[in-house]
Amino acid sequence: MPYSNFTLSKVKADFGIVTQEDRELFADVAPIKPSELLTLTLKDQLPLAMAINTEKARSELVIMPILMEVRRRVTHQISVFSGSSFEVDPARGLDGRCDFILSRASEQYYISSPIVTIVEAKNENIPSGLGQCIATMLAARLFNQREGNAIETVSGAVTTGTDWKFLKLVGQTACIDVSDYFIKEVDKILGILVSTLQI
Repeated sequence: MPYSNFTLSKVKADFGIVTQEDRELFADVAPIKPSELLTLTLKDQLPLAMAINTEKARSELVIMPILMEVRRRVTHQISVFSGSSFEVDPARGLDGRCDFILSRASEQYYISSPIVTIVEAKNENIPSGLGQCIATMLAARLFNQREGNAIETVSGAVTTGTDWKFLKLVGQTACIDVSDYFIKEVDKILGILVSTLQI
C-alpha cells in the first residue's frame, strides 16, 4: 500500500499515533537569508509552477530548489532523494515512493541512515498530506532503527511549494506545528529545514 493511502485518521488507528496540534514547534529557529541564486530561481520559477499547477511542477520548480539551498547551507554534508522507492515494512503499508527524503549521511547513490526529514509535496491541500507524511516519518524511524542508527526525532513537512506545514515525530506523538509558513517567509523555511538536520 503506498504511503499516499494513509489519512491522518488511518495512521493514528493503524500505528497508535497521537497528535499534538497546539504548539509552535519552531518559534526559536533563526531565519536564514536565501542566496541570490535561490531568490532569482524562485522569482523566475514560482509563477511558472503556479501556472502549471501540478504537484510535479511545484516539486521541480519550487521545492527542489529550496532543498538544494539547504544542502548548500550544510556544505553538502547531507543527501537529498526525490521520488525514491522506500520499501520499509510492506506488511504494515510502509512502502511506496517518498517525494523527498533528507539524510544526514553524505552517500547519494542509495538511501542510508539516519534519515531525519521527510518532505511530502501536495498540489493544493496540506491537510490531505498529513497522514502520508506521518507514515513516511514512521518508516524513516524504523529504517534508522534497523540500520543501527536510531534517532529520537524525525521531522517532516507537507508543502504545496508556497505553503509549508512542519511536523515532528517523537515516540508515539506526532506534533503538527500550529503555524503555517509561506513562500514569502522562505528565510524561515530555510532556517527550519536546516535546524532539522543539525547533529
